[in-house]
Amino acid sequence: MIDWLDEASLDFPPSAQALGPDSDAPGLLAAGGDLSPARLQAAYSRGIFPWYGDGQPILWWYPDPRMVLQARHFKLQRSLRKTINRFAATPGCEIRVDSATQQVLAACANAPREGQAGTWILPEMQAAYLRWARLGVVHSIETWIDGELAGGLYGVNLGRMFFGESMFMRRTDASKIALAALVCLCREHGVEWIDCQQNTGHLASLGAFEMPRSAFEAHLARTVAQVAPASWAFHPKLWRHLQAESGTEESTPTQRDTAP
Repeated sequence: MIDWLDEASLDFPPSAQALGPDSDAPGLLAAGGDLSPARLQAAYSRGIFPWYGDGQPILWWYPDPRMVLQARHFKLQRSLRKTINRFAATPGCEIRVDSATQQVLAACANAPREGQAGTWILPEMQAAYLRWARLGVVHSIETWIDGELAGGLYGVNLGRMFFGESMFMRRTDASKIALAALVCLCREHGVEWIDCQQNTGHLASLGAFEMPRSAFEAHLARTVAQVAPASWAFHPKLWRHLQAESGTEESTPTQRDTAP
C-alpha cells in the first residue's frame, strides 16, 4: 500500500517507503495532493516528482536507482560538437531561455515517445509548471532557428540542482543542442548534477548514469538549500565550457562522483 497525501499537509512519506523493483510500479511513493508550487517545492527538494496519466490521481515517484547527468561528464560526441559549432556560427541560430516556456511545455507534451501512446504532461501539469515558471523556478532552454522554435527542454532549478523534466525537437539535434546549452549553464553556475529521473539509452549515450538513491539524497541535502543562480540567461560565450577536457566524449563517471 502507498500513502494518500493529506491535503492540509505538505509532508511526504520517507523515500524508503517507495515501491521496490519487484513491484508493479517501482519507485511509486504516494498519491493524491495537488500541484501547487508549495507542494511541488516540498517534493522536488526531497527528490520526489509527479508522474501520472489521464484519469489517474496524482502519483508521486522516487525511483531507485536514479538516473543523473553530471555536468562534468557530459559526452559531447564529435558529430554533436560539429553541429553546435555550426549552430553557434550561423546567423539566425540562437539559444533563448524562458522566452517561450508555455510553448515548450506544450511541445514536450505532444512529442512522440517510443512505447508510449499518450503523455504524462497533461494540461493541468502544464498549467502547474507554468505557474512555477512565473515564480522563477521552472526554466525552458530553447533552440531557435530563423525565428522558429526548433527544439528545447524544461526543468526545475532549486538551489544548485537542476531537475530535467522533458525535451522535444522539431529539427535534427535541436533538443541535444538545448541540452548542451543547459550543461554550459550548469558549469557556469556551479550546478554539478542534472537529474534525469529514469534510465533511457538516449541519456546514457550523453553521459548520464544510474546511482543509488542514498547518494542522490545526500547530494540533494547539500545543494538544494544553496542560493540558486541569479540568472539563467544564455550568452554565446558560454559555449566555451564545451571546450573543457572534462566535457569530451572520453570522460566517464567514477565511483567518487556519487559521494556527497
